[in-house]
Amino acid sequence: MIELREVSFFYEKQNPLFDHFSFSVERGESLAVLGPSGCGKTTFLYLVSGLLKPQEGEIRVEGQELLGPREKTALILQDYGLLPWKTIKENVELGLKFRKISKDSLPDYWLKRLGIYEVKDKYPHQVSGGQKQRAAIARSLVLKPDIILMDEPFSSLDAPTRESLQDLIVDLHRHEHLTVILVTHTIEEAAYVGERILVLLDPPHRKPFVIRKDGRPLQRNEDAFISLCTELRHHIERLWNRGA
Repeated sequence: MIELREVSFFYEKQNPLFDHFSFSVERGESLAVLGPSGCGKTTFLYLVSGLLKPQEGEIRVEGQELLGPREKTALILQDYGLLPWKTIKENVELGLKFRKISKDSLPDYWLKRLGIYEVKDKYPHQVSGGQKQRAAIARSLVLKPDIILMDEPFSSLDAPTRESLQDLIVDLHRHEHLTVILVTHTIEEAAYVGERILVLLDPPHRKPFVIRKDGRPLQRNEDAFISLCTELRHHIERLWNRGA
């Protein structure tokens, strides 16, 4: 569904982040992109979203070259992006209003599905961080996307709220058949949410290093999940030492 072909990208007067980098994401896949700050995770996400254009190579989505943002790709950021003077429900409806799409019953459906219907008439400053992030997710889902891109969306939340939202993303991916790309610097989050984990360390990135799970969802307390987290740590340490 998403294909990066020999992509090279750099910011002006900086060393390249990606150097003839090729990678693909299948339709309906959940991919976690794991790495430290400054490794190019967010740049990868912005390239796939169409907000950034590579200097070399091309990115294709559904077989079409990506020349800019597409309507069926949703981007969810850490800071929620909610308008403070709009209620939660009005924020959820914003995309429909901008695209002049009938509101019908979708906003209420997603407000209920995501557990924030009871705060729909409150303003962002009146609700918790977890409820704000659920509103940001609902705002994307009402537009019926086929791809959801998430840039460290839970990093500022407390552990119970973060895990609850991770559960939500896993559930949405499974039941809505969405293609999900989640950027994170947390090993446990990558291991829980991603079916595959793309590890990015020191740029420039030329060949993708990917770890694939065994195909079934893992629970946080099971041995297979703990083993996967340990494996990820070992791989990251090995790659880091190799680049040192």
